[in-house]
Amino acid sequence: MATPMRDVDLAALEQFAQQHHGLVSRHAAERRGVSRAAWYRALAAGVLDPLYPGVARLVGSADTREQRIAAAVLGAGPGAVASHRSAAHLWGIPRPEDDLIDVMLAERRREMTLGEVVVHRPRDRRDLTPVLRQNIRTSNVLRLLCDLGAVDPRSVPAAVGHVVTQGLASPVALRAAVAVHARRGRHGVPSFREALDEWVLDGKPTDSVLEPAMYRLLAEHALPPVWFHAVICGYEVDFWILDSPIVLECDGWETHGRDKVQFEADRVRDSVLAAAGYVTVRFTYRQITRQPRAQAERIRQVIRRWAPHLLDGGRSP
Repeated sequence: MATPMRDVDLAALEQFAQQHHGLVSRHAAERRGVSRAAWYRALAAGVLDPLYPGVARLVGSADTREQRIAAAVLGAGPGAVASHRSAAHLWGIPRPEDDLIDVMLAERRREMTLGEVVVHRPRDRRDLTPVLRQNIRTSNVLRLLCDLGAVDPRSVPAAVGHVVTQGLASPVALRAAVAVHARRGRHGVPSFREALDEWVLDGKPTDSVLEPAMYRLLAEHALPPVWFHAVICGYEVDFWILDSPIVLECDGWETHGRDKVQFEADRVRDSVLAAAGYVTVRFTYRQITRQPRAQAERIRQVIRRWAPHLLDGGRSP
């Protein structure tokens, strides 16, 4: 008796699947010589595990978030892209593990249902040219930030921070995107605009998204008031804790740590401040955005040592 998979070129399917997160589409299989009937026999034989009509995973392939996103994009058909929360994940922006999957269709009139996948049909058709992220068709980073606020507005400031600190887009490009997409009906743009507005603190422009993030950290953890961009000993510092010798510095995305000249300038400044009795505490993007509670406690420890009068007479808050 012939085996049910004799006429299926598994090597061809595996080659495609290796490049697509363990997935195979029926159309891709047909282009590789696998007939429609053979496709269904592969499903019946348990070689392929169906996910959406015309999309399956090779049994034994790793079940990953990327695979689930890629499957939804393939299942949505031509022109579909990963968008919103899924695009944020593919661009490397930290997202919850239980995020819903978002896909966007270029053709607004086309109906599509994919189980729990959220399917978006945008009215605003600007910036819809997709890019490949991890070999998955994905909305570009400017479009992503415009869309993310429509489904998760609280996450937009951190997303903007990631985009800029990783050099994915400049603040100027982000501001231009807000101007282009600002129109009635774009629910995500106000959150995007507000996130960019956080780049101005106390009426002064910030150097990076780290400074707004630090400002939020200080406020949320009830730490003593600070003076933003204070000038001490002729040097402008990020934050000076008022009535103390403590300076807080946010190592920015563009120069600190990457530019050797800037690195040496920071060392000289720190030495001058130290000679004048100031203590400089530095923070990285990862520390501020992913360990805010730990960094708040770190600041408290420094205050306890150098300015205990700021913490309720020296007692812990």
